[in-house]
Parts: sequence; structure tokens; C-alpha cells
Amino acid sequence: MTRTALIFGVSGQDGALLARLLLDKGYAVHGSSRDAQMNGFGNLERVGVRERVHVHSAVTTDFRSVAQVLGKVVPDEVYLLAGQSSVCLSFEQPAETLESIAVGTLNVLEAIRFLKATTRLYHAGSSECFGDVGAAADEQTAFRPRSPYAVAKASAHWMVANYREAYGLYACTGILFNHESPLRPARFVTRKVIAAAVRIADGRGERLQLGNLDIERDWGWAPEYVDAMWRMLQQQRADDYVIATGQAHSLRDFVAIAFRAVGLDWRAHVDYDDSLRRPSDIAHSVGRPDKALRELGWRAQSSLEDVITRMIAAERGQPWPMSTG
Repeated sequence: MTRTALIFGVSGQDGALLARLLLDKGYAVHGSSRDAQMNGFGNLERVGVRERVHVHSAVTTDFRSVAQVLGKVVPDEVYLLAGQSSVCLSFEQPAETLESIAVGTLNVLEAIRFLKATTRLYHAGSSECFGDVGAAADEQTAFRPRSPYAVAKASAHWMVANYREAYGLYACTGILFNHESPLRPARFVTRKVIAAAVRIADGRGERLQLGNLDIERDWGWAPEYVDAMWRMLQQQRADDYVIATGQAHSLRDFVAIAFRAVGLDWRAHVDYDDSLRRPSDIAHSVGRPDKALRELGWRAQSSLEDVITRMIAAERGQPWPMSTG
């Protein structure tokens, strides 16, 4: 029988890539948006699946709308990817961030319990929960969040674990480190760098303004990371997994590789802007995905250079790989 999946947050980067992956696997895919009638679902269009995804209006902060869409779709698998996704914006809107992430997660969990559904739930966690790490972080590393976004994600993480243990829900969290694709919104620093590098290489007389170039992140390729989400829900027992490449690079490295790929020396085109520094930031972030390899058979395949090259190609209107196959 055809399996059915419901993706809360289907219009985002991960939602669109996941929708394509699931459709390729033969699923019937449903997705939610705050207002499905008004949303153009541009990312679904970009990955070529808009007409194959059944869309519904639902807001995760409204329990009634969550319960309605779950009762209507009756999915085998639910992927909770909705919520405010910008660390930077969370400092300006901490209350909205906490509500959209923590309350939204609680509503989905409680709706599944209330409906006595047997659906399996994937919850999108975040490496931001770890804060600054010395050695690479794994599933046993303590959370030390340093932003309103990370605090909200940590709260949601423990709610998922509690519903799994207390109520027997099949619910797991993927603790994903940074993962990029051309579908990233322009406000994300990776997309900002790529877009500026391409424009400058094309002769636009502009300069790129950036904050702290010393921060280090574990950057991967988003289509590979949504494959890990799906693998988590295929296990006999629900559990949490760190998904990462295991390699850290500075933002300076990212910028240098991007500008070099378009034939430029970044130092001639980038300025430091102190106003772009966050009130509190993570200096070093890297994951240890050993458990994912051992239990899911998942390993990151793409290097940072691969990620950047593909994002530049897409910025120039060229094809880029949207799946792991």
C-alpha cells in the first residue's frame, strides 16, 4: 500500500527537498502552510513537485488546525519542519520564536496523542542547542543554547523525548548541523555570500558586508540531510540522531572558497561590519555522526567545496542535484 506523509513546513528548503525525496519513493505527500491558498510554494516549484503535493492550511501554534489536518490526512509519517528558522531573527523576536517552535511542537505531539494516531513523527532539532563545543558533539553532549532559537529548539527536543517515553509515541529528533542548498532564503549568510560573489563576478560594483568571519560551522548538503530524516522513521525503535559531516570550517573559509570559485580574491570585495555580530554567538560547532552511520547507514557524501559549487551553479540558473540518487 502507498504510504502517506504529512510535512509541516513543506514550503521551506528542507520541506521541498523532503517532499521530492518521498515522492520519488512512492509516497502520497501532503504539506501544510499557514495559508495554502496564498502561498505560491516557490521551493516546491523549483524542485519540480508542486502539482504532486497536496497542500493544506494549518498553523502549528493552533492546536485545532493541527488536529484537523492530522485527522483529515491520517498520515503514516509526520515531518515537523515548521517554525521560525533564523537564529539571527530570534534575537529580535524571541517570543514569536519560542511560540512557533516550542508551542508548535507541543501541539503536534498532543494532537497525535489525542487522536490516538499510530503515525511516526520526525522532529527537526538543531545543533544550535549544543552551543559552543570543544570536541565534536554527539547525542550525549549536553545542551548549552546561546540564542532564543536554540532555547526553543532545546525545549522542543525534550518534549519529543518526553512524549516518546511517557506516552509511547514513535517520535524522534534529528539534531541536524548546518545544511545548505540553493533553496536557502537570502537572509541566511551562506546564500548571502554565494549571491554576492556571483553578482560581483558579473561586474556589479558592490561590496559584501559580513560580521564575524572566525565562526566555525559544520556545513553539509541539504538533500543528503532530508534522506537522514526519512531513514530515522524507518527504524524499529524511535531515537534521536546527530546528522553532520564531522568537519568544521570557518566562515572565512566559506567566503574564500566561494569567491575563488568565481575567479576572485575575497579580500578585495568583503568588508567587516560589527553591527552584523550577534548578541551571543557560537564560535565553534561540529558534529560527530557516528551513531547515524552505525544505525541508519547514513554518511555525508558532499564536501564544502561541492556544496558551494552547486549553490553557485544554481545562482547562475544552472541545474543542481536535488536528490541523493
